[in-house]
Amino acid sequence: LGQTFKVTSQEATKLSLAFSRPPLASAEDCQKLSEDVQNAILAVATVYYWLPKGQGTTLRKMVRDATTEVVEGVIQLTETILSAPLESLSQEQLISTGGVWEACDQVSSLPRDNQAAVVSSLAACLGVVKDALEEMEHALVEGEDPYSDIMEDEELGFRGNRDTYWSEADRKLLSSCMGLMKASKACLKKVLGVVKAYGKTDSPDQIAQLDDLADTANEISPSVDELALSMYPPMNQLAVRLNAAKLASVLKKVLEITRTSHVCPPSEEGWVQFLTGAVDHNMNKIKNFTQGQL
Repeated sequence: LGQTFKVTSQEATKLSLAFSRPPLASAEDCQKLSEDVQNAILAVATVYYWLPKGQGTTLRKMVRDATTEVVEGVIQLTETILSAPLESLSQEQLISTGGVWEACDQVSSLPRDNQAAVVSSLAACLGVVKDALEEMEHALVEGEDPYSDIMEDEELGFRGNRDTYWSEADRKLLSSCMGLMKASKACLKKVLGVVKAYGKTDSPDQIAQLDDLADTANEISPSVDELALSMYPPMNQLAVRLNAAKLASVLKKVLEITRTSHVCPPSEEGWVQFLTGAVDHNMNKIKNFTQGQL
């Protein structure tokens, strides 16, 4: 794969240079250039398809995304060359050529097996959840009005609008929702740690378990985002309860998959149990606070 990406990068450079200044290349040269680019792209696609599905769907998806970026980069470069007059190297052509180089350089940082791919996927999820949690903590620290950093305008109305504030009942509910968001961060952090420490790709079972873990963990960050969005005033407590229940369900599924997989030796079972309890505890409080909404 590294070799095909390198060749594609070189062919893109040749193509770009051939159309960077007059005179126009001969018909034979154009034919040769386009055949070389086409062969390079076919080689990239072929090598991607050679990657066995049994090596892991998480790994395969990352390789597919990188391959797609290279192919799309070359398409964009070709379109830029076709649409630009042959006078001098345009800014668009420079950017498109650089885009192909960048896409091809990615191959060096691609994961080499499914364990590395799942580590990369979990780390990305953790980053998104950390950001959502920090944003929510910041909004709560801002005081009574989470929209205080937004300028007044006609659409939002005046700052005195009570729809931009949390009530006392809202704040009680918020505390348990924050507990659930913190449990999400802790869950991803711990799962990432055990996948790094114990994750293996020696058997189809181990590879499949890692994929299951990555697929389910990928549901955490959108569920955290949905909960966070519903927490802003004017708060619909029933919507908050439903979003919290969805997140709790995803977290428990991730913890259960972790517990029954090869990445969780007996020494790691304690935190799985603890976090399962933390999810239940916060969810029960959310149910109690919103009982009147049903």
